[in-house]
Amino acid sequence: MKKYLKKIVVIVCIATTSLLTFGFVDSYFAVSKNLDIFATLFRELNIYYVDDIEPGDLMKTGIDNMLESLDPYTNYIPESKMEDYKMMTTGQYGGIGALIQTQGDNVVISEPYEGFGADKAGLRAGDKIIEIDGNKAHGKSSTEIREFLLGQPGTTLEIVIERPGTKELLTKIVTREEVKIKDVPYFGMVDDSVGYIRLTGFTESASSEVKAALNSLKEKGANAIVLDLRGNGGGLLRESVNIVNFFVEKGTPVVSTRGKIKDWDKEYKALSIPIDTEIPLAVLVNEGSASASEIVSGSLQDNDRAVILGSLSFGKGLVQQVRPLSYNSKLKVTVAKYYTPSGRCIQKLDYSHRNDNGKVDEIPDSLITEFKTVNSKRSVFDGKGVAPDVEVKNKLLSDISASLLLKNLFFNYATAYRLKHETITETEKFSLTNDEYEDFVHFLEGKEYEYTTESEDILAKLEKATKNDKYFDDVKTEYEALKNKLHHNKKDDLYKFKDEIKIILESEIVSRYYYQKGQIEVSLKHDLVLEEAIKTLNNQALYQSILAGTNK
Repeated sequence: MKKYLKKIVVIVCIATTSLLTFGFVDSYFAVSKNLDIFATLFRELNIYYVDDIEPGDLMKTGIDNMLESLDPYTNYIPESKMEDYKMMTTGQYGGIGALIQTQGDNVVISEPYEGFGADKAGLRAGDKIIEIDGNKAHGKSSTEIREFLLGQPGTTLEIVIERPGTKELLTKIVTREEVKIKDVPYFGMVDDSVGYIRLTGFTESASSEVKAALNSLKEKGANAIVLDLRGNGGGLLRESVNIVNFFVEKGTPVVSTRGKIKDWDKEYKALSIPIDTEIPLAVLVNEGSASASEIVSGSLQDNDRAVILGSLSFGKGLVQQVRPLSYNSKLKVTVAKYYTPSGRCIQKLDYSHRNDNGKVDEIPDSLITEFKTVNSKRSVFDGKGVAPDVEVKNKLLSDISASLLLKNLFFNYATAYRLKHETITETEKFSLTNDEYEDFVHFLEGKEYEYTTESEDILAKLEKATKNDKYFDDVKTEYEALKNKLHHNKKDDLYKFKDEIKIILESEIVSRYYYQKGQIEVSLKHDLVLEEAIKTLNNQALYQSILAGTNK
């Protein structure tokens, strides 16, 4: 009997091994075969194609299109883009320390970073770049100009600029530096007892910056915290785990990952002693909060540790790893999906299935699954991003404000304002006077910022539909009357939406004197989501009822 059982085991083992071997051989053969086809095709193109081709560009096009068929996060990083990769992971790069943007055929400085090379050399927002080390800048894209500005720290550039309102061209000698973009560009008290932390990225310094901000706010008397993750597209997974750890007990599950390779089946727990597990915590999210931001907000929500406010997050539940390739290039590849402590994956788009047009669809409602938070057993759901416990949406911009932004007219007026005013009052006291607003209205005269309102768009669609249905002649009189009533007047709209326009204008002007920090401070004065967060944190009964799932 024992010999018979042993024989069966041996046969099963041989069969299993054979299946695995054949599976491996089939897979290896398919890879080898297609690599050979690709190599011979590439060689034949180089030899016989009618026009000269650039092999490097052709290969990159092939690689990019191949990876694009998988998901947007799997990318090839050539050696020439290593500086971008370094900036992505560390927030550091060698350059002058300024944002640039294209206006027409020119590239202008849009924001110098406080304390770095461009700022030290006296470059300002609005300065038009004319030459860089003798190279003409006119007609070049912002990407091309950026390549000139990046470089080894300690090296210098001679930049010729044209400053609006100044007759002569100005020459600035700018020294490149190791620029570090802060993950926490601002923190401060937004109430007598509520501290606020704006986190914009998850590079290698994210958790240390949050820790420093949190401890500083507690020293200033904060007994509640708002962590703002709106617009934060994510970054390093380990930094998100560290940040959650500040607010939960050691050993608390934070996130888990599962992939095709078993090495990626991991569970991440809080490994350190927390900073504060009791302090009331509100986390702000929106449609721009993705990846590591969703790990933080989803984990704190699942652990019933924070109230989430704002709007539905982006829905990126995929994890990437960077793999080395030959010739100092790299591959950033999606290796796993991540799951919050309740067991949900918040990935919104299903890249493994595409429709006949190649389009990726959202995971259908029929496949959305309900999960429960760890302690309060509140309902949370997968497949749609992180849904806030309290939904609050900031108002949409009016059509006129959107047009003024698009045409850079807020930006250009702030440039002109800075030339006329050497200083302004501190951020919390700054406000445009009525006379200054009238000056802005006068500044806009003769400038192009045409737009159509939503109601005008709907009316135009109605006209087209009634004409197609042969009803237009029957309603033409009423249509024309309604069209005349809805027709906007730009001058009237400047006063109808004055309060909104004024806020945007003040924010842009303040940034010319107090940089990004000042701009954030102005925006917080009119932030509906933050107002709701402060209200929630200051009402302990409301805060606790939301976490307990008893608030209706």
